[in-house]
Amino acid sequence: MTPRLIIVIPCYNEQEVLPVTAPMFLEKLTGLISAEKISDDSRIMFVNDGSKDSTWEIIERLSKEDEHFIGISQSRNRGHQNAVLAGLMEAKDICDITISIDCDGQDDINAMDKMVDEYLGGCEIVYGVRSSRKTDTFFKRTTAQGFYKLLNSMGAEVVYNHADYRLVSSRVLQEFANFKEVNLFLRGMFPLVGFKSTSVYYERNERLAGKSHYPLSKMLGLAFDGITSLSIKPIKMIMGLGLVIAILSFIGVIWAVVTHFLGSTASGWASTICIICFLSGIQLISIGVIGQYIGKIYMEVKQRPRYIISERTYEKKHDEE
Repeated sequence: MTPRLIIVIPCYNEQEVLPVTAPMFLEKLTGLISAEKISDDSRIMFVNDGSKDSTWEIIERLSKEDEHFIGISQSRNRGHQNAVLAGLMEAKDICDITISIDCDGQDDINAMDKMVDEYLGGCEIVYGVRSSRKTDTFFKRTTAQGFYKLLNSMGAEVVYNHADYRLVSSRVLQEFANFKEVNLFLRGMFPLVGFKSTSVYYERNERLAGKSHYPLSKMLGLAFDGITSLSIKPIKMIMGLGLVIAILSFIGVIWAVVTHFLGSTASGWASTICIICFLSGIQLISIGVIGQYIGKIYMEVKQRPRYIISERTYEKKHDEE
C-alpha cells in the first residue's frame, strides 16, 4: 500500500514567493504520485503563520484551484518552529508520512524522492542535510558551522547542517506529540524520539523571490534557544567557573593574611577595583544565564497552547474518515 504524504510548508509574508514555488511543489507531488511512491490523496499543506500580507488569500485560492493544496492559518504569528509544529500535529492523524520544507525554494525539492525511498526502505525519520554552504556568505557559513559544533559540545544531539527539511513518519509524530515543550527547537528534538533514521544530502539554492524573514537577530535567538532548550551544560560551566574562582579567592585570602603578618602590605586601590569588577562581571553573566533557564521554566509551567488554528481550507473531520 502506497503511503499518504503531506508536505508541510510554513509561510510568513510569502506573497511574492508562494506563486512561484507552489507549482513546483505540486509538480513534485504529482511526480511522486505518478511514480506510485505515494498515494493520490497526498496533499500539500501550507501553514499561514499570521502573515500580514495576502499569503492566506493566495493559499485559499490555490486550495480552490487544485484539491492537492490545503491550508491552515494560525490565529497570530507564533514563529517558524511553532508553525512547523502546527502543520505536523495537524497532519499526523491523516497521513502516513510528512515532509516539512520552507516555501522559499532554497531547499532542493528533488531530495524528496530519495527521502520517500528511504522511508519505503524502513527509515522513520529522514533528515535533509546540506552538502555544502557555498551559497552562504563567509560570516553566515562560519557562524552556522560554529553553531552546530557548539550545540554538540554542549551535549545537544543535532544533525550537522540539518535545519527543518525532513521526512517524519506518522508513527514518529504520534510519539513526538508527547513532547510538551513550549520552547521549541525541532531539529534537536526529533533525534530524541529515536527510531531508525538516515540523512539525504542536497545542494541549497538561493531564495527564488522575496526577502528572508530570518535576520541575524532571529538566527542568534534560535541558536540560544537551541542550547538552553536541549542542554544544562551552561549551568554546569557556571558552577565549574564559580569553583575555580572560589579556589583562587581562597588562595588570595591566605596570601593577604601572610603578607599582613610579614608586614609587607601596601595600599592596592587598582588591584582591588580590578578584582571587584571581574567578580561582578562573572556574577552578572552567571545570573543572566540562570535567569534564561528560569524564564523558560516560567513559560513551560504556564502550559499555554503552542499554536492556535483559526482557519482551514478543508474539513478536518472529512479527511480523517
